[in-house]
Amino acid sequence: MALMQSVTLSLVFLPFTLFIGLWVALNDMRAMKIPNRAVLALVAVWVLVGLGLVVSLSQGLPGMTLTDWGLGTALGIAVLVVLFIANMLNLMGAGDSKFGAAMAPFFLYADLRLWTGLLAASLLAAFVLHRILRAIPAMRRATPDWASWTHHKFPMGLALAGMLNFYLLIAPISSLLAGN
Repeated sequence: MALMQSVTLSLVFLPFTLFIGLWVALNDMRAMKIPNRAVLALVAVWVLVGLGLVVSLSQGLPGMTLTDWGLGTALGIAVLVVLFIANMLNLMGAGDSKFGAAMAPFFLYADLRLWTGLLAASLLAAFVLHRILRAIPAMRRATPDWASWTHHKFPMGLALAGMLNFYLLIAPISSLLAGN
């Protein structure tokens, strides 16, 4: 994918994913659940905005090819199958699996080193941030009903949402530095 396309895709998708990511992170911390509506909203962004980018490219504007959009959609479906199996094996939650699959198309041309590094950094940062926030008495008083403060599991939606949005922020920079 050309640099201009990468920058364009990030700038076009990011306003939507930022909102959805915030929704997912806060809801997962509050209820330890990622709403299906949030997953469907992210899928809708890929489908509708992505198709808009396909049309944009066909009119000579920066955008995405129909092939790229189709490959991203296929990647999302493949990841859904893999993560569904991971959920059946109790390796991850159902909401995390669905949200991870909805995120997958946005990572279609991601460099594997960037992707894995970002996943590790997002997991670590989300875990540390969650533990710091949980330890602040004023935060606990302001959000006494948040399940993640006392739940034995970690709200992975916080890390996944951060990973998606940080990727869309840094992917164009990474492409530029790599000379793509």
